[in-house]
Amino acid sequence: KLESLAASLVNISRLENSMITLNPEKTDLTDILVGVVNTVYHKASGKNTEIVTEDFEDVEVNVDRKWTVEALANILDNGIKYSPAGSVISIRVNKLFSFVRIEIQDQGIGIPKEERNKIFTRFYRGTDEAVKGQEGSGVGLYLTRRILEDQGGTVSVRPAAGGGSIFAVQLPLG
Repeated sequence: KLESLAASLVNISRLENSMITLNPEKTDLTDILVGVVNTVYHKASGKNTEIVTEDFEDVEVNVDRKWTVEALANILDNGIKYSPAGSVISIRVNKLFSFVRIEIQDQGIGIPKEERNKIFTRFYRGTDEAVKGQEGSGVGLYLTRRILEDQGGTVSVRPAAGGGSIFAVQLPLG
């Protein structure tokens, strides 16, 4: 846990002080999503969580592959962490005019309305007892937001019908 926290703090410091240089390049979205799922596969398998990606037409996005994978993996990791065992996490892709929208829907505890913007700030952890009972430092979604915004992207969250959350990520097309 301590190693993970230290690594996250180092990444935050490097990102905030421009020591991490994001190198956007044209990359297939499929390649990024495969990297994301591979990053969290072991954790998902351990909770018997299924990750389902709906069919989509591959597109090129103009992002730094390594850091974008990390940003999206943070969202998926939280979905696994806060969803009950045996859940399904869905990934949907929708190509729009100048960007692509990726929605990651979990079956987790959800995020209260008053906390939806706070979760993207540094060191914020929710007030729900289920959040307090899980390990975490409150930096994952902050890093996600910074990485995506520094590449011209965005991230937001809304409640899912029937419970859970839908994280919407927008990335610039290549």
